[in-house]
Amino acid sequence: MGRRRGIMSDQFKEELAKDLGFYEVVQREGWGGIRARDAGNMVKRAIELAEQQIAGRGPQ
Repeated sequence: MGRRRGIMSDQFKEELAKDLGFYEVVQREGWGGIRARDAGNMVKRAIELAEQQIAGRGPQ
């Protein structure tokens, strides 16, 4: 079975990592180097942004 394609673009993930303060780790070690907490926070933030967009408020 092949690897599933991610829902979030690499650019979007990088922007989230920058906003959340762990992009340096991604640059140095790749996505496998981030902590589970950081990954969870990234998903949480992506959901918040999607909910705002759906509600018509746009990103904040």
